[in-house]
Amino acid sequence: MNQQRVKDIVLNIISVIAPDAELAGLKSDEPLRSQLDLDSMDFLDIVMELRKRYQIEVPKEDYPQLASLGSCVSYLLPRLSPEAIAGAPPAPARTD
Repeated sequence: MNQQRVKDIVLNIISVIAPDAELAGLKSDEPLRSQLDLDSMDFLDIVMELRKRYQIEVPKEDYPQLASLGSCVSYLLPRLSPEAIAGAPPAPARTD
């Protein structure tokens, strides 16, 4: 359950950074940047949203650990507070 909540956190942030991104069908083990056509500024915006919303500092040397959806979940799960995980919004529903 916690893994799904962390995944929802990541997807929610991506939906804000890249509102036109097609989130349905994302593969957990493939790079987000290539699946969603994110550029380096989009990636940095994701890192900044993690900091702003959840007070998670991601050092530059850890950026590769946020490459895919699965690696994001693995990296963030031990760093997010239980309260943040419990209060995570569901992943955004796509209607298009």
